[in-house]
Amino acid sequence: MASAPIPAYSPSPLENSSSQNASRENLKMEPLADVALLPGEERVMDKDLIYMCPFNGALKGKVFITNFRLYFKSTDMVSVSVSIAILKDRTGCPYSSLFQWLVLLLQQMVFPYLGDFLSYQYGLESTVTLDVPLGVISRIEKMGGASSRGENSYGLDITCKVDCWINIKSAFIHVNFAVFMRVCLQDMRNLRFALKQEGHSRRDIFGELFKYAFPLSHGLPFFAFLSQEKFEENGWTIYKPMDEYRRQGLPNERWRISFINSSYELCDTYPTILVVPFKATEEDLRRVATFRSRCRIPVLSWIHRENQAVIMRCSQPLVGMSGKRNKDDERYLDIIREANGTTKLTIYDARPNVNAVANKATGGGYEGEDAYQNAELVFLDIHNIHVMRESLKKLKDIVYPNVEESHWLSSLESTHWLEHIKLVLSGAIQVADKVSSGNSVVVHCSDGWDRTAQLTSLAMLMLDSYYRTLRGFQVLLEKEWIGFGHKFASRIGHGDKNHADQDRSPIFLQFIDCVWQMTKQFPTAFEFNEHFLITVLDHLYSCRFGTFLYNCENVRDVNNVRTKTVSLWSLINSSTSSYVNPFFTPESSRVLYPVASMRHLELWVNYYIRWNPRIRHQQSPVEQRYKELLALRDQYLKKLEELQLSDSTHLSNSSTPNAASPNQHITHLQTPF
Repeated sequence: MASAPIPAYSPSPLENSSSQNASRENLKMEPLADVALLPGEERVMDKDLIYMCPFNGALKGKVFITNFRLYFKSTDMVSVSVSIAILKDRTGCPYSSLFQWLVLLLQQMVFPYLGDFLSYQYGLESTVTLDVPLGVISRIEKMGGASSRGENSYGLDITCKVDCWINIKSAFIHVNFAVFMRVCLQDMRNLRFALKQEGHSRRDIFGELFKYAFPLSHGLPFFAFLSQEKFEENGWTIYKPMDEYRRQGLPNERWRISFINSSYELCDTYPTILVVPFKATEEDLRRVATFRSRCRIPVLSWIHRENQAVIMRCSQPLVGMSGKRNKDDERYLDIIREANGTTKLTIYDARPNVNAVANKATGGGYEGEDAYQNAELVFLDIHNIHVMRESLKKLKDIVYPNVEESHWLSSLESTHWLEHIKLVLSGAIQVADKVSSGNSVVVHCSDGWDRTAQLTSLAMLMLDSYYRTLRGFQVLLEKEWIGFGHKFASRIGHGDKNHADQDRSPIFLQFIDCVWQMTKQFPTAFEFNEHFLITVLDHLYSCRFGTFLYNCENVRDVNNVRTKTVSLWSLINSSTSSYVNPFFTPESSRVLYPVASMRHLELWVNYYIRWNPRIRHQQSPVEQRYKELLALRDQYLKKLEELQLSDSTHLSNSSTPNAASPNQHITHLQTPF
C-alpha cells in the first residue's frame, strides 16, 4: 500500500520563541514561571543558595519560601534521559508542529513494522526543582558554623516526615495525552542547602523557614486557615452521621441514637452522636464510662443488615493490678451480646497478650473470663505505635538514598513492615468473618483510637461494598478515623517543632497501605484507584486542608475547622476522573477476604519508592489505554456537539414558516461512544 508523503518539518515562530525563552538566562530570571501559587499563598522570601543533591551533586539555584511551601529551582542544568512513548492513530491531536511531524513520521515509517506502540529514549539538559509543602518538614537544623572548612559545609539540613518530590524536567517539551514523556522523579527524606559563610547568610532563611514550617510552635495559623481555594463541592457535607446510621438501618428496636455526648461531656474524644443498646440508659453509659480508658465506652460502628451482628469499638477496661471489676461494664457488654441473641460475645483485643498484661501496671488491662463469663477474648498481636514508628524508619533507611539490590529481600524482611501489615489485615479478617457469621464483636486496643480504628474500618471495608466506593470511603474515614478521634495531630505532628515526640507514629499510613493491598487483590471491587490513596496520604501532611487537623472533633469545633478551612473531599469530589478505577464493578453483597499471607503482600513501591528511577511508577497498560479511549470519546463528543450546533444554526437561519413539511426530517450524527 502506498503511503502518504511525509511532511517536511519546519519550526513555527511560536516554537522558535519557546526555544529562546528556555535559555539559561531566562530560567534564572523567572524561576517560578511554571508554578502557580494557591489562593491565599504568599511569598515570604527568596534566596540564592546551593542544593546538595545526592544524585547530581551541588546545584546552584534559588529557593522561594511561601507560607505554604519551599520551592527551589536550579540555574545549573543536569543531564537526564527521557523516555517518550507514542501511540498510533493520534493525528487529530493538537501537537506542536515538531511533534506532529514526528508522529506522522513514526506512524507511516515505523508502526507498520513495530505495531501500535513505540518507545525510545534520548538525553537532554534539564533543571531541577523541589516543591515541598512545609507541613511535611519534621526538623530544620543548621549545618556547620562560621569557622567550618570545606566546600559547601555551611547551610541548612532539612528532614521530612515523609518523602517529598524533586522533579527533574525539561523546560521546552510540550506533552499531551498522546505523547508521554517520562522523567526522573526523586523522593527525598533529607534536603541539604549550602550558603556562603559570610555575614550570617543563613540566619534569615532559617528563621522564616522555621516559623512557617512549625506554625503551631509560633502561635501562627495552619495554612488551611489562610487558604482561599474555592471548589464546586463542599467536602464537609460528605459525612452526615444520622444519614449514615439510617443507611445501615438504625435506629431500630435494639439500638438507639444517643445525644449524651452532644457537648462532649461524656467523652471529649468521641463524636456527638453515638449508637448504643436500646436497653442501656444514659446513666448506664455514664457509669460504664468511669471504667473505660479515656471514657471511651463501647459504641456501635456498623451493623449487619441481615443477621444484625454488630461491630462495637471502645478502649481497654481499667482493671489495674488489683483486678478491679465493674458490674455496670459487665452488664453493658452482656446487653450487647443479647441484642443479636448469641451465646458468646467476642472481644478482639488488638494488642499482644503480654502488652495487655503489662498495661495493668498503668491502670489498664483486659476483660478477664471470670468477670465477663459470656464473652470470649482474642488477642490479635498487633504491636504499639512505637514499634510501628521504628519499623517505618527502617523501611525508609533501606530505600534512601539508594536501593541495595543484592540484599533487598533480606533488608525488607528486617524492617518487619509487611509483617505488621499482615497482622493488621489478619485481625480485620477475623473481625469481618465473625460478624458475617452472625456474631457481634467488640474491638479495642489501649485507648481505642489507633489499632482499633484500623481493625474496625478494614473489617467494614470487607463487609460493606458502600465503603468501597469513592464517596463511601470518604465517609468511612470521616466516621471511623476523624469522628472517633484518631490523634492525627499527635501522630503526624502538624506544625509542631518537637520532632522527637514519642507520640508520632504512621498508624493511618499503615491503614492506607492495608487498603492498597486489598485493591491489588481485588482490582475490580474498589471504585477509587491508587492515585486517590496517594493523594489522601500526601494531604495528610500538607496542612493545605482542614480534614486531618487536630486530634478530635471537640478540638476541631473549638477551632471552627469546618467553617474556616476547606475539606480535602472538596478537591477530590469536584473533579473525580483521576481518582476513579475504570475497572470497578459494583457487587453489593460480596464480602472480601484478602489473603493475609507474606507471599501475597507487596511493598507499595509507587508510594514508598517514588523517587527511584529504576523502579518507576508503572500504570497498567490496559488502564492507560482505557483513559486514552475516554479522552478520544470526549473529543468526538465535543466535535459532535459543535456540528449539531452548527447544523441547527444553519437550519434556523435558512428556514421559513412556509418551508416546514411533515416529511422533512433531520438526520443527526451518531457515535458508538
